[in-house]
Amino acid sequence: MATTALPRAIEDVAAALGITRDHLLLFGEGKAKIRNAARNNGREPGKLILVSAITPTSAGEGKTTTSIGLAQGLAKRKQNVCLALREPSLGPTFGMKGGATGGGKSILVPREDINLHFTGDFHAITSANNLLAAMVDNHIYWGNKPRLDPRQVLWRRVIDLNDRALRHTVIGLGGKLQGVPRETGFDITPASEIMAALCLAEDADDLRARLSRLLIGLTYRGEPVTAADLGAVGSMMVLLRDALMPNLVQTCEGVPAIVHGGPFANIAHGCNSVIATKMALAHADWTVTEAGFGFDLGAEKFFDIKCTSAGLDTAAVVLVVTVRALKRHGGVPTAEIENPDPAAVERGIGNLVKHVESIRTFGETPVVALNKFGTDTDEEIEVVRKACAGIDAPFAVSDHFAQGGDGALELADAVIRHGEKHSKPFTPLYSLDDPLKTKMEKVARYMYGAAEIVYTKQADKDLDNLKRLGYHMLPLCIAKTPTSLTDDPAIVGRPEGFEVTVRGFIIAAGAGFVVPLLGDILRMPGLPREPQANEIDLVNGKIVGLK
Repeated sequence: MATTALPRAIEDVAAALGITRDHLLLFGEGKAKIRNAARNNGREPGKLILVSAITPTSAGEGKTTTSIGLAQGLAKRKQNVCLALREPSLGPTFGMKGGATGGGKSILVPREDINLHFTGDFHAITSANNLLAAMVDNHIYWGNKPRLDPRQVLWRRVIDLNDRALRHTVIGLGGKLQGVPRETGFDITPASEIMAALCLAEDADDLRARLSRLLIGLTYRGEPVTAADLGAVGSMMVLLRDALMPNLVQTCEGVPAIVHGGPFANIAHGCNSVIATKMALAHADWTVTEAGFGFDLGAEKFFDIKCTSAGLDTAAVVLVVTVRALKRHGGVPTAEIENPDPAAVERGIGNLVKHVESIRTFGETPVVALNKFGTDTDEEIEVVRKACAGIDAPFAVSDHFAQGGDGALELADAVIRHGEKHSKPFTPLYSLDDPLKTKMEKVARYMYGAAEIVYTKQADKDLDNLKRLGYHMLPLCIAKTPTSLTDDPAIVGRPEGFEVTVRGFIIAAGAGFVVPLLGDILRMPGLPREPQANEIDLVNGKIVGLK
């Protein structure tokens, strides 16, 4: 385990990026917010590197760890580099996955702070979301105009914890003075549309416009009612004032990292904020960012939503793969994952090949990064190397977990070569003018490999409503299981000839996208039988058990 001590004072980390002290709002010794004015430095933006991965498994892929290791490797090669990553959510931190600050000798520091309350951004988003929810129910209680239909309120409350008991609730019970009874529920904070709006906003004015467009429900006549109609936008902006500023920390080797926003890729768009990404690009020659889960989820949304909306493009794409994950895709149970099995790696290669094909759909060829584990054998690694050679994809083994930046030099060199010589503008998967079903078909066929898309009656009804309300020109932000290319979480590898079922659509007018719901995806996770919360404690003033 790498030390969590701070390599450099946070002011020195900022100075290395050319950010002066007057542009910092300090939060203790190891973290600071960057005032958004620091972005306007007149410097030519640097190159953007996207880190994605094959379909996740219980064996782990390590996108964040690889992103951090790659940045440290680039710094070892004397490159001016900055990370732009998402903030961890308390839900996974206390649930099954643990924190999201990397691992081994490729971690962010101060690790405990980042994984817990950090600078309060998630709390601000939770408060702004729930303020709007309270104003919705108050609006209904007083019978204010426009008259909201309590049966057609779309805005839900959020909390940044995994709590399955809150998925479906009834509020307003207890008599006339307690409000109007109605069914509703909670989502996890990373699924809040305010999280997505903040992460896609260019600045405060853009955020205000997005908050104004938040669709909170319909009238009895089916007319849309927005946050602006309730007069809620100003108060939400006040709560989000500091959350709009990105956060500066560093890696355990002192490489700058701007960490801001945290939407999940299976239920939201899965990328850090546009503001943070552009702040890093404004101050570094190379910016390393990541998109959540596999390429079919976060990275597709990174290109079709974030890049299209914000005018971003990549100089290189890194696709993370592990021998362990390929063995899982090859049918090996988790309990046997550490046993040498080159044949199982070969059986799982199809998943890797599919994601390379998907990336090429956008006009990019990825650098395949094998995140090395101590149990990997030379024979297993050679299977992956030969497969990449067979599809003409650059390949590098990276041992950043065990060696930090020194272990990522091969990967850093491959990315530099690719980013300087082979980059070209990306091509969106679909046009915003395409009908929503056409957009859905292109994503399902090109990203997942589906043969057929089935729509439930509810989905068709939602589509008609979307068109009636004028939201059919928006991009898609598909909610789907991250553990399979299909909508069935149990199907691994590279399935073919399957169908996916769209069971409904959610309008996210403020964020600026439409959310198709595939399979049984949930926007509020539950805790496992033995949650990570059982292992976390405060001992003599020190936090222990936090992954």
